[in-house]
Amino acid sequence: MGVADLAEYPWDAVAPYAERARAHPDGIVDLSIGSPVDPTPPVVTAALAEAGDAHAYPQTMGTAALRQAIVDWYARRRGVPGLDASHVLPTVGSKELVALLPLLLGLGPGDVVVHPRAAYPTYEVGARLVGATPVAADDPAQWPDGTALVWINSPGNPDGRVLDVDELRVAAARAREVGAVLASDECYAELGWQTPWDDEPIPSVLDPRVTGGAPTGILSVYSLSKQSNLAGYRAAFVAGDPEIVARLLTARKHLGLMLPAPVQRAMTAALADDTHVAHQKARYRRRRELLVPAVEAAGFRIDRSEAGLYLWATEGRDAWESIGRLADLGILAGPGHFYGDFHPDHIRFSLTASDDRIAAGAERLNAAGV
Repeated sequence: MGVADLAEYPWDAVAPYAERARAHPDGIVDLSIGSPVDPTPPVVTAALAEAGDAHAYPQTMGTAALRQAIVDWYARRRGVPGLDASHVLPTVGSKELVALLPLLLGLGPGDVVVHPRAAYPTYEVGARLVGATPVAADDPAQWPDGTALVWINSPGNPDGRVLDVDELRVAAARAREVGAVLASDECYAELGWQTPWDDEPIPSVLDPRVTGGAPTGILSVYSLSKQSNLAGYRAAFVAGDPEIVARLLTARKHLGLMLPAPVQRAMTAALADDTHVAHQKARYRRRRELLVPAVEAAGFRIDRSEAGLYLWATEGRDAWESIGRLADLGILAGPGHFYGDFHPDHIRFSLTASDDRIAAGAERLNAAGV
């Protein structure tokens, strides 16, 4: 399968509902796509501006300062000590890495790539791009022998599910048993809401309690898009098994997949500053606390959603019917059909709207539930 054989981009199907929502007298409340709306922190923009003289090619491996900032961040924020520069590598956003990892690992026809049942579609796209077979399975016992790559996602998109240390340990053991690389997409790890994740670090797959102290065959993927409002910077990184990281680095050098030097400087500043992350989480918490009771008042049940930027909800009917009902309220959300074949009655509400739009959406949902 090649690029020409990929399915149409799913969000194009939402366009008619967006038009219905825009017809609302008070305008649309767009809770569909998780693109940050809040300002990029000054500590980051200042670092970017200072690095504006970027006349030379950047380093694919990242500057020494950036690699050390990533190492320090894992130790400070994720409970993962003992990494060094050989364990980490910056990437041009995390979606690029998710899509290209099967290619960079040399996978192809006959290989199996496992991903969650409720899943961001790029896991499947990356497998199909190289002719590998995607398999949706949450239970490690269902991962086929001989699987080449397993994606897990904690906190999950769209469902906000968090895997605890025991679950991650089981996943790591099973991946090693079947001979797979285990890649954990952890991009929402700073945004925990429910006990214990509201005030404890969400565990990483690189946690020594998971790996036994050696990240053999394991990768962690992280993005600054959500925690630092850097979606437009395409600022992300991968960390883990140094042998795999070295293979990825070699392939990325050949492909020219290098992060711009000013963005590397901005990432270094962002990773060293926890204050702006706490402020942004507080913004999202306020929005979530306003939206949750309103969604429930409108007749939806919220499932999982203990972390991340989304509410994963159902009113017990096909998601497109729910999307249509919401569009008539001037609200746009994402249908569960976009996230696999297993949740056709769920929809995803995003918290990435401004305070006034979240308030407007909550008011409409509350009124709809009366």
